[in-house]
Amino acid sequence: MTQPDYEIFDLGRVELQSGEALIDAKLAYKTYGMLNAKGDNVVVLPTFYTGSHRRNEGFFGPGRAIDPARHFVVSVNLFGNGISTSPSNASPSQQGPEFPCITLFDNVYCQHRLLTERLGVKRIALVAGWSMAGCQAYQWAAQYPDMVGAIVPFCASAKTSPHNFVFLEGVKAALLADGSWNNGAYTSPPVNGLKAFGRVYAGWAFSQTFFRDGLYRKLGYGTIEDLLSDWGEDHAKNWDANNLLAKLWTWQKGDISANSTYLGDFEKALRSIPARAILVPCTQDLYFPPADNEIEARHMVNAQLRPFDSPFGHCVANPGNDREFERFLDQCIRDAMAA
Repeated sequence: MTQPDYEIFDLGRVELQSGEALIDAKLAYKTYGMLNAKGDNVVVLPTFYTGSHRRNEGFFGPGRAIDPARHFVVSVNLFGNGISTSPSNASPSQQGPEFPCITLFDNVYCQHRLLTERLGVKRIALVAGWSMAGCQAYQWAAQYPDMVGAIVPFCASAKTSPHNFVFLEGVKAALLADGSWNNGAYTSPPVNGLKAFGRVYAGWAFSQTFFRDGLYRKLGYGTIEDLLSDWGEDHAKNWDANNLLAKLWTWQKGDISANSTYLGDFEKALRSIPARAILVPCTQDLYFPPADNEIEARHMVNAQLRPFDSPFGHCVANPGNDREFERFLDQCIRDAMAA
């Protein structure tokens, strides 16, 4: 039997913001490098929507801004991604449609327990991440402001915008239209719904320019249909529908002020972040537009806005898509950590 390439932190019963509880919660994570004597070299990389600790490996490496030779990298899997506790692997009473609603606040609370209780971390040099992982970077900085030195969220936001919410409703509707969905109690995967989910998502992941200029060919696709079919097949083969929807709910509810500390005062939550922050939007991102980050930066006490223009849109950050972005991101990370 193949051994997993990650470790498990058993959290036990976790009380959630919703008033529900996650039974026998498990957080899957992987570490790279070593914690130094000062304990000041910790980099936390949460995972993005369809990401995992393995996918995060594209954001660091030898000679890069995040380098396990210098940093203690902690890559933590989001609840619902099929590795940490999810509808597909939860305790029997909470599997499938019975899985409780989990917020980013809940995720970061559990990540904090992992770092402090298991790994002995007292201070975090950087929290960074793409998309939903970047949303967790904001969450970390607002939820544990005295612990986080810097954040670099890229193609992300501190609060899910109304338009972003609507985009997610669209891909969700494509999945739920499959007759075999059965309100989440399916006996076999809703394959057609998963394929539709992937095809609809592809239209948002890249920009209009990407398709107009045929840049999909740079990713190895001969036609637009090839790309759409691949995205559909990927979601049908590799993703559990309830897992996708559990994380989608988490994403839609993203808001660093939605807790007892800030009571929904979003500007107060932003002002309360002391961490050095470099916010990196892509100018052609269709659902995390720079305008959202511009608003955030105006209310943060130590933030810079550094947009990057690319027709790859939201997927500019997908490792391997755009080497120029990779270099740009690394410089932002170096600057945030050196400030």
